[in-house]
Amino acid sequence: MLDTSVRQNAPPERSGTVGRRAEFFVFAVIAAFIWPVVAVGVVGGYGFIVWMTQLILGPPGPPGH
Repeated sequence: MLDTSVRQNAPPERSGTVGRRAEFFVFAVIAAFIWPVVAVGVVGGYGFIVWMTQLILGPPGPPGH
């Protein structure tokens, strides 16, 4: 077994601030670029499904009107 007690009691390194900065950057990229693209894709895909369904089955409403 390895003795990891030295590493557990070691003072924190500067990687905490770099990690936070990198985490915020990843969050900003996801929030500003990826989620809007996903939202437009989901809404567009749903609209396409409704459009194709109505093209095949006809518009909603009572038949013969």
